[in-house]
Amino acid sequence: MDALERLLHRASVRRYRPEPIPDADLDRMLAAAQQAPTDASGQLYAILRIRDRDLRERLAHLSGDQRHIVEAAEFFVLLADLHRADRLLAHRGSGLGRFPRMGLHFALLDAALAGAHLAVAAEAMGYGICWIGGLLNRVDEVARLLDLPVGVLPVAGLTVGVPDEAPAPRPRLPRRLVVHTDRYRGYSEEDLEAAYRAMAPISTSGDWLKLLAHYFASGGAMEARDPVYGRAKARQGFADDLAAAAAETLFVRGLEAGSLAEAIAGLLDHGWRGVLFGSGAFGESEVWIERETEAHRGEGAAPGDALAEAVRAAFPSEG
Repeated sequence: MDALERLLHRASVRRYRPEPIPDADLDRMLAAAQQAPTDASGQLYAILRIRDRDLRERLAHLSGDQRHIVEAAEFFVLLADLHRADRLLAHRGSGLGRFPRMGLHFALLDAALAGAHLAVAAEAMGYGICWIGGLLNRVDEVARLLDLPVGVLPVAGLTVGVPDEAPAPRPRLPRRLVVHTDRYRGYSEEDLEAAYRAMAPISTSGDWLKLLAHYFASGGAMEARDPVYGRAKARQGFADDLAAAAAETLFVRGLEAGSLAEAIAGLLDHGWRGVLFGSGAFGESEVWIERETEAHRGEGAAPGDALAEAVRAAFPSEG
């Protein structure tokens, strides 16, 4: 089977034989991953190879007890990584700019492209792979477990190994719903019904809605992951309005927040009656937090920094 045929007939593998991958094959996979496209030569990603079985067990549990994380010959965590760029710039006397939105966008893209190249290379050599989105169930705990520095965020997991099953390819949407020409077009009722008919075999019940709703409907898995991801994103340095140090200050004081708005809401929920923002004499941000018997002031380069200083003043014993 040639490379294109493999792509057209691929399927995720979740059962593996207890066989290692030769170093030469592993080296070729990783070389392919490193040749993935990257914007502006930045290569804003890292690949973390997990070899420790106990660590795999813990990651498998955090991912929803997915045993193939433990049983596959190899398990990788794909990371969005601005930390290395920060270090490289500092090494030559420069410094990383402040662009959390663009940074996250391109780092996620780089990590996904590198992971995809690794996966395609592995499948081209006859190995099976499976992407692990469940790693984001508790992405905050994953980041702590892997000792990730500020500027690094988990994107997904990837199992690779000798397959012990040959699953059939899963259905996909009709191409006319996926490929648009010149302008994005809306979807007719007929298009939507065609989508459900095409995807029906993916579920034993024949009803794709059940699977779609489990993940994407109100109250579904993605909604549950979202606040956890937001808090992890802030603590790893990718929030728009809350620096990593500020998010960490709030976290150790029991005020987990993924944004400045969440931090304010958390303070109000903890009995503070007012959070007042202003500017200091030299243009710095200034914050007062107040409740019946006390008030605390903080200042910083940005409102989130100032809020963290005020919280630190209110809870000095926390570090």
